[in-house]
Amino acid sequence: MKDLRIVFMGTPDFAVTILKHLVENNYTIVGVITATDKPSGRGRKVNESAVKKYAKSINLPVLQPKNLKNKDFVDELKSLQADVQIVVAFRMLPKIVWQMPKYGTFNLHASLLPQYRGAAPIHWAIINGETKTGVTTFFIDDKIDTGEIILQDEIDISEEETVGSLHDRMMHTGAQLVSKTVDLIATNKVTTIKQPELEEKSAPKLNPENTKINWNDSLDHIYNKIRGLNPFPTAWTYIYNNNEKILAKVYAIRKEKEDHRFEIGKLITSKKELKVAVQNGFIIIDEIKLSGKKKMDSKSLLNGFSFSKDVKMM
Repeated sequence: MKDLRIVFMGTPDFAVTILKHLVENNYTIVGVITATDKPSGRGRKVNESAVKKYAKSINLPVLQPKNLKNKDFVDELKSLQADVQIVVAFRMLPKIVWQMPKYGTFNLHASLLPQYRGAAPIHWAIINGETKTGVTTFFIDDKIDTGEIILQDEIDISEEETVGSLHDRMMHTGAQLVSKTVDLIATNKVTTIKQPELEEKSAPKLNPENTKINWNDSLDHIYNKIRGLNPFPTAWTYIYNNNEKILAKVYAIRKEKEDHRFEIGKLITSKKELKVAVQNGFIIIDEIKLSGKKKMDSKSLLNGFSFSKDVKMM
């Protein structure tokens, strides 16, 4: 088996797990490409990507181009003489970059392509109530997530799964799939499948509009949406309490099917429980964060916060 020279491209924690797996299994990483440092937080402290922090900790060379077509960057990338490039949660590459290595550039995507192309495939699989998803490696071409498929591995989604738990399981499955893909390339055993032309489900970028809870939706849809956004970026809503409009983020929940006569969105409180009336049942909130307060379990919130009798979620 050939010892391939690998350039790795990625930014978040998900990508770190894949890179770490390659390093610990003695694959030859000759360079790492990641996002530029960004100021964040109240102090606007410059923050390095998770991939950069890990790469620096083991002395891997790191490049952080603002412009992937920049001549200096392209020349520097060429000088690494990569046989293959691996992309995990990075950004769209120009042709001059993805065509560079002898054996091409492949991407790990967190769905069973062609389903859930786009920025947030793990979230949308849960939001849409899927019971299966998976990871896919494919060779990059000039469109987003459309290249020929190399390997796929299926993963079950349980009814209680959150995006946090599924994300962590997919990282480890993805790491195995990436190393299998490198081994196929190194032994000239790669066969690819053209992505089928079918009406795929998409995974658009998450934003404040599509993460807001619609309490008029069905019990199952609301339940799936909240767990599909827990713990990041988190489903949100407004609480109308004593003429005050409070922004709230909703985390851990349960659902309870039951016929009732409460108004939709009505927040029902007891000493231990917060629950919201929806169509055909209730969403029971176990963890919540009100604006200006820490995230806490509902019992703790109820100990120190008073809700009016006509309090409502909207």
